[in-house]
Amino acid sequence: MKTVLDKATREELISRIGALTENSQAQWGKMNVGQMVKHCTLYEEMAIGKKKYKRAFIGRLFGKIALKKVLRDDAPLTRNTPTLPELRIKEAGDILAEKAKWIGLINEYEHLTDDGFVHPFFGKMTKEQIGYMAYKHTDHHLRQFNG
Repeated sequence: MKTVLDKATREELISRIGALTENSQAQWGKMNVGQMVKHCTLYEEMAIGKKKYKRAFIGRLFGKIALKKVLRDDAPLTRNTPTLPELRIKEAGDILAEKAKWIGLINEYEHLTDDGFVHPFFGKMTKEQIGYMAYKHTDHHLRQFNG
């Protein structure tokens, strides 16, 4: 299974992020490309421990089961997967600046050491689970915009 903890995988994702333009169109979902890029920077900040969000009650009930299902194989995340309310973006910012920030955050996975990460829905995750999930999340949104 691909993981952002692998340098070649990070380089692949960075190349795909670089190919996004202001004119990239979504194949599904409600976000435009600027909103998606901002959403992904917020996700990476959360996953590497720069931002924390409160646990969702429903996640406390079903999070571990859902995490096992998502990480059981290489299958991409399904279209229109629900997102955390804190990661819903209303307006887009400067796409070039956000892409640069996103790429910088992707590169930070090289030094990820925090095994104490608690995802707001999935709960406590290991470093390996963070790596797999971060890849799947990024890949999901790049596929959304043909990246």
